[in-house]
Amino acid sequence: METMSWNQQIVKKNNKALVLQLIMEKEPISRADISQVSGLHKTTVSSLVNELLNEELIYESGPGESSGGRRPVLLHFNKVAGYAIGIDIGVNYVLSVLTDLKGNIVNQKNQPVNQTTYSSIMNIVESMVQSLMDEMPASRYGIVGIGAGVPGIVNKEGTVLLAPNLGWNNIQLKTDLETLFKVPVMIENEANAGAIGEQQFGAGQDFQNIIYISAGIGIGVGIILNKELYQGKNGFSGEMGHMIIDLNGKRCNCGSRGCWEAYASEYALLEMAGKDMDSDSLESLLKLAENRDENAQNLFEKIGDYLGYGINNIINTFNPDQVIIGNRLALAKEWIEPSVRKTIETHTLSHHQKELHLDFSKLGKYSTALGVSAFVVENFIKQEEKTA
Repeated sequence: METMSWNQQIVKKNNKALVLQLIMEKEPISRADISQVSGLHKTTVSSLVNELLNEELIYESGPGESSGGRRPVLLHFNKVAGYAIGIDIGVNYVLSVLTDLKGNIVNQKNQPVNQTTYSSIMNIVESMVQSLMDEMPASRYGIVGIGAGVPGIVNKEGTVLLAPNLGWNNIQLKTDLETLFKVPVMIENEANAGAIGEQQFGAGQDFQNIIYISAGIGIGVGIILNKELYQGKNGFSGEMGHMIIDLNGKRCNCGSRGCWEAYASEYALLEMAGKDMDSDSLESLLKLAENRDENAQNLFEKIGDYLGYGINNIINTFNPDQVIIGNRLALAKEWIEPSVRKTIETHTLSHHQKELHLDFSKLGKYSTALGVSAFVVENFIKQEEKTA
């Protein structure tokens, strides 16, 4: 057999990627339709499809609808050829999910956290991942990778340079997880991951320009412009929890004063609740609000006001199609939303408000975990095609 030139190999890889992509997006789909949509020759499509069938990334099913003549065989993406693990490391929780290659959650682990030292978080993560692996269904590729979302500044090498609310500095999270589990690992800022999760599976599916606000103990922002995650020069974009809304204001964990997250986060909520009400968790405050406790409802309303101030700045800056409020404070949507909306209506430039959609996360607590798991799957699909 003649060896392919380097160029031909690249073309072949790209074509195979294209075929797999089409099957993933448009399944079930016939070989003829792939050929028509992609512009690739029928014999090319046929040989690439055979390779994908051998790799078990796709499978065939019975005949589809005929347009006259023989009915075509349909191709499907094999979403259980392997599994991904997505981990959301919060300041007061760790959540892990096992998903199939289409982002469906197959299994999950969730644990509240009160110690955020690297070693104690790592112990939790390690045992969660281990039990997800032990309980995983059998598959051709097993675990295709692990993704983790962290509330902090992550560089492109997967080092957590700074996570002020966790107290982390220069943490080699990627290397440590790869050493433990011997699979590819991807580390991402949790708000960026949450933005991707909502874009792919949640509230952001119909929008091009999305600002995702992760409102937990801190506040992070994920920015999607023209459907692409905007990461800035080094991947550090979206640290808007640290825009200053009060010049001589409260101290923030980042070392500055008057940061937005010192007023509008779950941390700020709990701080106020501790002073006024002796309540120490979001869950207990939600229960009180549900039972019509006015103090609790007023606290949420206040947090909504402060969230609205920051969101006003963001809307005036980006003129997005959509703002999504996610992470733990989204659980309080019922009491936060009216005051967020009122603040925006009062302060945001009217032209910017015209076609703006303000939504709350559709995936609830899963936005970040599903986002990192989507990164892992995408990486796996790309690697598979490279080895083709």
